[in-house]
Amino acid sequence: MRCLLLAIALFSTVSKAQCPVWTPARQISEIAALEKQLRQWDDAYYRQGAGLVADERYDALQSKLQNWQRCFQPDGDLRQPQLSTNGKVLHPVAHVGVKKLKDKQEVAAWMENRRDLWVQPKIDGVAVTLVYQDGKLQRAISRGDGLKGEDWTEKAHHIAAIPQSIPFHRKQAVFQGELYLMMNGHQQALHGGKNARSKVAGALMAKQYTDVLNNIGLFIWAWPDGPSTMAQRLKGIRDAGFGDISNWTRPVQDANAVQMWRKRWYEAPLPFVTDGVVVHSDPGSKGNNWMPDLGNWAVAWKYSPPQVSSEVRDVIFTIGRSGKISVVLDLEPVKLDDKRVNRVSIGSLQRWHEKDIVSGDQVTISLAGQGIPRLETVVWRVAERHYPHPPDQREYTMLSCFHPVAGCQQQFLARLEWLGGKQALNFVGVGRSTWQRLVQSGSLAHLFSWLTLSEEGLQASLGVNQQTAHFFWQQFQLSRRQPFKRWVRALGVPVPESALRTLTDGNWDELLSRTEEQWQKLPGIGAKLARQIGVFLNHPDVREMIAALR
Repeated sequence: MRCLLLAIALFSTVSKAQCPVWTPARQISEIAALEKQLRQWDDAYYRQGAGLVADERYDALQSKLQNWQRCFQPDGDLRQPQLSTNGKVLHPVAHVGVKKLKDKQEVAAWMENRRDLWVQPKIDGVAVTLVYQDGKLQRAISRGDGLKGEDWTEKAHHIAAIPQSIPFHRKQAVFQGELYLMMNGHQQALHGGKNARSKVAGALMAKQYTDVLNNIGLFIWAWPDGPSTMAQRLKGIRDAGFGDISNWTRPVQDANAVQMWRKRWYEAPLPFVTDGVVVHSDPGSKGNNWMPDLGNWAVAWKYSPPQVSSEVRDVIFTIGRSGKISVVLDLEPVKLDDKRVNRVSIGSLQRWHEKDIVSGDQVTISLAGQGIPRLETVVWRVAERHYPHPPDQREYTMLSCFHPVAGCQQQFLARLEWLGGKQALNFVGVGRSTWQRLVQSGSLAHLFSWLTLSEEGLQASLGVNQQTAHFFWQQFQLSRRQPFKRWVRALGVPVPESALRTLTDGNWDELLSRTEEQWQKLPGIGAKLARQIGVFLNHPDVREMIAALR
């Protein structure tokens, strides 16, 4: 039974990973390329303090690599961040880090059966260990790999927020905290990260003194082997000369309280940049027993990123009613804000060529105005690239596909959707799927064939009951009462809205009799557009449509 459960779990994990269909040679090359990039980012982060990639993007690519390893190297160890460091200084107490939880439900599950919890902002800065010997600052050590780090003591002497001495005369006192860029009324919801962490890391890594050191604050979030109660710790931190963190340390009983503080700090003016909240419990163990990544007494609930990463599953080409070809990326579904996103449009063929995106690439997306997904950047490109073949733009224009002939399905459907929309004939309950069924049944010979369909024909073509067929038939017949201008829109005549509003023509004969000079007298129409309108109205297919409408 144990083996069976293990096999099921492995199959579930691999299935979730959606293993690519690759040759053995490509498996090796793709994994090696991504491993190399992750190592470079690890080296920059842990040795130089430089965040070259956002946490969310790094985590997404780390997860992608692990999925590949599950698919193609199931017997091997999964790749983990390489916490390499040039640091030679041993931390007296290891940095344990915090586990990231993805949502309120996970926070609630972690809080269950734990008592005396408190929440703090998750400061977006650089972690540091401060060691005091007989009340004097002896060492300031970067986080490094959690066990060893860089010696930052010289720089610490220039940071006013770090007390050079504390009124505790015990042999050794150790504090862990976050060095951050001091801000004035920073609102995370409005201003984002401001690249604050990198500025602090750069100043601490620089060989020479920089003015940034004058603007660095300190937030103490751990006092290993300090007082047993939070009230005593907060008082001791203040008495030691560190910044008062009482306002940023709040007792919480449940996930609702954590959510409330998380939202408040996300929107409120703060003196630092944050990227979430951290919920703490008492470590319950002495500092000399702490180990990197093994601390289970604190968790982080980060803010939803303004951008998320997703893998491109497919590159899809769509043809609009005017013949314009657009490119849409089919994505692994991701949650962005409160939306589930699985597609994003990137615009024209030219922009697709410029972005150089194929299936397997990793991209980041954000939400533009009105919650529309928008492509931001390409985070990772697979090494072996297979480009799909787009339709030939020369075959599609505003004068193509008035009939459902071979190669015309997309544009023909787009024309039907347009004519049935609010801007034209305003059909109720007639959408893309309805038009698709009519086209697939062979019931439409051209763009306006639906006007001649009977109720019985609609019932047979759509596979619906008599009542539904009557409803659609009634919609189509009522369209005959629509004003003439709406039929001009339905046909797709390229007359701008400003001109259409002033158009006095009441039938097709009047419209067709207009000269280019007369068209130019209408607002928004110049010589070029007047010629285009003339060409459109005189095209044989358009004349056929007009004859059918007559």
